[in-house]
Amino acid sequence: MKLIFGLLKGFAIVVVAMIAIAFLLPSDVSVSRSTLIAAPTEEIFPYVNSMQATEAWSPWLSRDPDVVLTYEGPEEGVGNTLRWTSDDPSVGTGIQVIIASTPNERVDTALDFGPQGLANAYFDLAPADGGTLVAWGFETDLGMNPIARWMGLMFDGWIGADYEKGLANLKALVEGG
Repeated sequence: MKLIFGLLKGFAIVVVAMIAIAFLLPSDVSVSRSTLIAAPTEEIFPYVNSMQATEAWSPWLSRDPDVVLTYEGPEEGVGNTLRWTSDDPSVGTGIQVIIASTPNERVDTALDFGPQGLANAYFDLAPADGGTLVAWGFETDLGMNPIARWMGLMFDGWIGADYEKGLANLKALVEGG
């Protein structure tokens, strides 16, 4: 009986320590990747300023051929909205809305993943030698949730590879066209 009580006490100490440490972890998470595309900004901008256009290069849509996509609002720019529903957990369900758009420079979006939380994403396009430097970024506030804060340590590994694949797809699409 003392052994069981000792194990439970040790387990409780570990859990309390993990929760306490979680509050020392950052609540803000950001992930970004960039690539140089051999094209001017005006050739790339339409592919990031429209949710419909992202179908051609999205790193997620190929994971589930049965994903259901619904578009709302204008076909490009502020208010252009994508709703997606998938049974594949790597695709999930959510909403993405363009909330700001500066022609040939930047697009900001708001993401709602339902119970998984809210986030923002952006595309920055900057002229560079040989074309355009395209940066794709993601930002979220994990709040006071200790589990989310621990998970925040893994966001770069989870999202970063997808952003790299998406940017490679975008590069191939723009440069090949």
